Amino acid sequence: MRTLDRTCAPAHLGAMPSADGSTSFRVWAPLARTVSVDMIGGPGLRREPLAPAGGDYFEGKVRGAGCGDLYRFVIDGGPAFPDPASRSQPEGVHGPSQIVDHASFRWSDGGWQGRGLEEYIIYELHVGAFTEEGTFEAIVGCLDYFRDLGVNAIELMPVSQFPGGRNWGYDGTFPFAPHNTYGGPRGLKTLVNACHEQGLAVILDVVYNHIGPEGNYLANFGPYFTDRYRTPWGDAVNFDGPFSDEVRAYFIRNALDWFVDYHIDALRLDAIHGIFDFSARTFLEELSGTVASALSGDPPAYLIAESDLNDIRAITPREVGGIGLDAQWNDDFHHALHTLLTGEKQGYYQDFGDVGSLAKSFAEGYVYTGEFSSYRVRRHGSPSKHRPAAQFVVFSQNHDQAGNRPGGDRLASLVSHDGLKIAATAVLMSPFIPLLFMGEEYGETTPFLYFVSHSDERLIEAVRTGRSREFAWFPSVGEIPDPQKEETFLLSRIHRESRLEGARHALYGFYRHLTTLRRSLKPWRMTEGRPLVTCWPDRKSLSVMIPLSGNDVALFFNFSEEDVCIESPFHEGSWAVIADTLSPRWGGSGEKAPHHMTGEHGATLSLGPLNAVVYRKER
Repeated sequence: MRTLDRTCAPAHLGAMPSADGSTSFRVWAPLARTVSVDMIGGPGLRREPLAPAGGDYFEGKVRGAGCGDLYRFVIDGGPAFPDPASRSQPEGVHGPSQIVDHASFRWSDGGWQGRGLEEYIIYELHVGAFTEEGTFEAIVGCLDYFRDLGVNAIELMPVSQFPGGRNWGYDGTFPFAPHNTYGGPRGLKTLVNACHEQGLAVILDVVYNHIGPEGNYLANFGPYFTDRYRTPWGDAVNFDGPFSDEVRAYFIRNALDWFVDYHIDALRLDAIHGIFDFSARTFLEELSGTVASALSGDPPAYLIAESDLNDIRAITPREVGGIGLDAQWNDDFHHALHTLLTGEKQGYYQDFGDVGSLAKSFAEGYVYTGEFSSYRVRRHGSPSKHRPAAQFVVFSQNHDQAGNRPGGDRLASLVSHDGLKIAATAVLMSPFIPLLFMGEEYGETTPFLYFVSHSDERLIEAVRTGRSREFAWFPSVGEIPDPQKEETFLLSRIHRESRLEGARHALYGFYRHLTTLRRSLKPWRMTEGRPLVTCWPDRKSLSVMIPLSGNDVALFFNFSEEDVCIESPFHEGSWAVIADTLSPRWGGSGEKAPHHMTGEHGATLSLGPLNAVVYRKER
């Protein structure tokens, strides 16, 4: 059972109900003279003063206040605001906060021990768009689907309270409060508990680089933000200026609460390149260090970064000068794979497009490790081949790579059935941690669009204008779907029942086959070093030899539209095919590669057009 060492963790924030029918409140307000709490409901509003405490906090105990009661904080006798550390906003971002008693939930996942990060097969989803109901509890009814597919971890896009009822989640303004229309705190706990009972880990996407614009009341309490830096999403969070110690404590406490109060297995840290921090010991270092020191027991707690910096320090251990995060998303792998399949060269894709880029990613992780980037017009990245493959999360699709296209195009709308299978093989049979985006497993073509539901007309128009400007570089941009319209959100819902139809049924079967293979090769750890990668640029082909502790695996890819013949890299032993994208079983035109190969000198291997073949060394 995971436990929290309170001596290593920042103190609790917000409302803390007790068994004696009282609730203690604690809030940081360094510029305030007085802070009171307004209890809402019952015979009328009741205002209770809080006392100054050390570190510019105000705190106090209110009797007759308990789970489910509503409240706001009042600063210097002025307007009343929701709690910055609110655990629930039942009336939305502009409504009062609600007291939540975490101890009242009865967990039944005591037998859950978690799993090693290298074993994760991740399925990313948006809570609102994954089911028709759009709730946490509706996902509970889909757990058999995940198990049938063969994934063992689900990743939720951000769920912290955001404006309205539909949003990607990156406009959240209450980091501690699961969204009310999704099911709030109890709904999220119910989902996590059910996942653990079914052997599924849960990853939560959290946003520490900014706070959304609507319903953002944090600046009324203290200097949470700074104008020294600017992010693409508004004012930067104050992680290195005056008063930043308590700002850091706020977000670190948030991370710990997800691990302790909600039993989350891993946090995906959104866009850490948007966290501006030039202090000697950065916020991210402090976060990773506190998670490591304050949490103990099972299951393990992981931190996974999203970053476009290709800075290997993010996943380098703290004891050797790194930040100490456990893993990170690897966009380079996606870009290399996507451009080979689609031929796209606009925007950041201009840095990719040849098979050598994908070969380098298989061999080293990053593609750009200090080379000149045409897109950035400068050198980019740092060497990565010394870090374990299980520190890189790879994908052929995710919410960004679909949703940040003008029409929300998924890969199934851009490439053929054979192209989808070669992409699935590259991701699921790689030595890295694979991630699938909801619907890709059967070739969903419904777009995943950008959607919001703000109430401020000026903000709504600013979002519309910003989306139009964002795609000025994209060729042949037509009318961009209005992010504010409910129709845009409804168009983004997936239709899992269509996996039973035609080519989609074959593709879904192929995904299931690959996840079964990956699990059967457990532990998916290379016995030594990196995979051995061979590239044939003139034939748009490559091979990846992965040394495993059980049976070695060899991957072969032909990204050309023609048959190719390559020199066999097998030097010893007997090898058998375990997956071939051209098999009629998966809707292919027929295999070209031999079912068995031996380490004969001068042997060659035939591959069909857009073909991926996986061999396993026989014992």
